Parts: sequence; C-alpha cells; structure tokens
Amino acid sequence: MKKILLVAVVALVSFAAQAQAKIEFKSETIDYGQIAKGSDGLRVFEFTNTGNEPLIISDVKSSCGCTVPEKPKDAIAPGKTGEIKVKYDTKRVGPIRKTVTVYSNASDPIKALKIKGEVSENKSVLEN
Repeated sequence: MKKILLVAVVALVSFAAQAQAKIEFKSETIDYGQIAKGSDGLRVFEFTNTGNEPLIISDVKSSCGCTVPEKPKDAIAPGKTGEIKVKYDTKRVGPIRKTVTVYSNASDPIKALKIKGEVSENKSVLEN
C-alpha cells in the first residue's frame, strides 16, 4: 500500500512540475540611447508564454516613481505573446538606469527587467 501511495505522490508532483507557465522576453533590457528632454518615453517589453499553462502577471513594479509600468490585464495563453509597457519621465535630464520587476505565476516567478539610456537637455547634441 505504501508503494502505491508513494508512486501516486511522485506522479502527481512530476505532473505539477511540468504544467507551468513560462515567460520568455524578446529582450530583458531596453536601451533608450540618448534622447531629448520631453521626448516620448514609452517603450514596450514583448514576451511569449512558452509554457503549457496560462500566464498571469500579478504585478509589475519599478524602482522609481519616474518609471511607470503597465501590465497586461488578462492571462496570456500558452504560445501567445503579450507586452509590458514602460513610460519613463523624460523631463528628468541625466542617465536612465532603472529596474522593472515582474511578478507572475511563471516557473521563474520574479523577473527583473532593465531600462537604460540618457535624457539630454541639449537637442543639438542629438542631431549630430
């Protein structure tokens, strides 16, 4: 009886380990490059659910109030793509080095994404 119970538990655990959502980002870093003060700060992290269960993004947080992330509202089905929008406040001149943390039901439940670049006051620098 103990052997049957042990086999059932092992089978159940191995099945549960295989049935998971998996998140794969097209890129884990967005480089704004050098951009002008006041320019469009909206960028998008694209991802695919490469698992076999629906992917649910429960939260997305940034390391600073100058970066506002937006998560998908609905679950992402296996094999489907989604996006996390990030808007940086380009009225702040200087280097951009921020982290956006994604919380989900994926096999890797916490994922850190990066944005980088520099906001320049001088638009003529950007034209050269």
